[in-house]
Amino acid sequence: MKKENIIYIGIAVIVGLLAGYLIFGGSSDTAMKEQEHDHSTEMASGEMWTCSMHPQIMQPEPGSCPICGMDLIPADATGEGLAYSQISMTPNALTLAGVETVTVGVGNTDAGNVKLSGKVAVNQESDAVQSAYFNGRIERLNINYEGEEVKRGQQLATIYSPELVSAQQELITALKLKSTQPALYTAVRNKLKLWKLSESQINQIETSGKVVENFPVYANVSGVVSSIMVEEGDYVKTGSPLVKVANLNSVWAIFDAYENQLALFKKGQTLEVSTKSYPNETFQATISFVDPLLNNSTRTLEVRADLDNKKGLLKPGMFVVGEIKMDTKSSETVLTIPESAVLWTGERSVVYVQPNLSEAVFEMREVALGNLSNGSYAVISGLESGEEVVAKGTFTVDAAAQLQGKKSMMNKSGGATMTGHEGHGMKMTFSEDFESGFNAVIDSYLKLKNALVDSNTNEAKKWAREASQKVQHLKTMEMDDMGMTHIKKIEEYLSNISGEKSIEEQRSHFVFLSENMILVANQMKGLDQKLYVQHCPMANNEKGANWLSAEKEIKNPYYGEDMLTCGSIVHTW
Repeated sequence: MKKENIIYIGIAVIVGLLAGYLIFGGSSDTAMKEQEHDHSTEMASGEMWTCSMHPQIMQPEPGSCPICGMDLIPADATGEGLAYSQISMTPNALTLAGVETVTVGVGNTDAGNVKLSGKVAVNQESDAVQSAYFNGRIERLNINYEGEEVKRGQQLATIYSPELVSAQQELITALKLKSTQPALYTAVRNKLKLWKLSESQINQIETSGKVVENFPVYANVSGVVSSIMVEEGDYVKTGSPLVKVANLNSVWAIFDAYENQLALFKKGQTLEVSTKSYPNETFQATISFVDPLLNNSTRTLEVRADLDNKKGLLKPGMFVVGEIKMDTKSSETVLTIPESAVLWTGERSVVYVQPNLSEAVFEMREVALGNLSNGSYAVISGLESGEEVVAKGTFTVDAAAQLQGKKSMMNKSGGATMTGHEGHGMKMTFSEDFESGFNAVIDSYLKLKNALVDSNTNEAKKWAREASQKVQHLKTMEMDDMGMTHIKKIEEYLSNISGEKSIEEQRSHFVFLSENMILVANQMKGLDQKLYVQHCPMANNEKGANWLSAEKEIKNPYYGEDMLTCGSIVHTW
């Protein structure tokens, strides 16, 4: 019996192991294969990763959120079968945005009106540089600011020149030897004339017999000071530029024309120039230059026209529109779309097509365009007759594409950009003391923003350090975990800015500092001042970036004077 029991037990163990393998082993292998399949499918699908609290963040690989630092999670793959260049909008969103579409039509090409956008610039042919005619030190500068009007003969500066002092001594000595050595006397006078001293000035030296130590410099031309190149106390050499004077009686209008428009413009053609500053007035201009070199990045070339500006109405930097009327017409039929349907980035033109009128689905399409004629563009490629394109509410549709992480006007490859979102349902709770303290942080932040507008690295460091000290005080106050996360990120980016020596690096940290500031400020129940959330689509490597401002006027902190007014207001608090 004992031996039989052992045999029975052994058989039972073997049967149990076999059964366990059949039940669990097979399923385990299957699960492993399914897991490998899922992983390979995930890798092949090009899955995007996002932040659960900031869904505008889209990255092609795992990592941490650049706004709050949380780990990224796989983006919800609820594409509803849409292509990557397509987006969907709710009927309510369409109604609020006032989106309207038009059918791509066929019409005759009419070269009767060709419009170009451009800017007024200083006529460099009438630009004059006032130079120093002798070595010396600037004792006094009579020009106070750029834009100041000067007249010919007006004193610009006073220079002390040891060489000029010696030359005057030579003149006084040569005057005594004039009767015996007339050649020497003449040579000394001519030397002073070469230094642009007038006959009356030289005669005054001879009459008085005294040396003038500080010599005045007079303007050779009349105009407006466009640049001051020296300061009081500077040492200058012969030929060194002192100030640049622009004669604004004549200015240039500079336009960018597409390469396919090259044949339309010739030197000597006349065009009408208009500006929003004077809506009821047009100015006649004459094309004086068509650039023979094409800009490879924008595929445009410069067309320059001369404008009479004796009334002083046109200011350099002013935006203008030039319209040229052509004599020829063609019966050739082309596709046309309204001007309002086109979003132009400078490098490419895009439109949004609605493939099916019964569905609120839109597809971004790059197009090649011809001339603008009577408010419509001729379409060279990218669209077909009968297709529906968005003609009203185009920017709203593009903003929806950015928020959904799809391809958009400023984002060729997709991935959501920050466009002044309202927090996407995220709530943070703060105490009243915290809100009072955060208003003080906003004050320092606004000063930091202004320093970046001025491209002043040291000032940016100063205000970043001040804001950081105020944030450290906030960390001791009552708030929830999400609020503390954002406050720590604000402190981190302020610290980064205060430690950077490069204005470019400071601006790169300012992108995420601003996003965190906007998210926290959006949760405030009361602000001490009216604030504007402003957005630049070109900043952050053309991904777009926001900032807070107390001024309605756009002053871009990411580009400074290079693109000072680039941007728009996306929210007002």
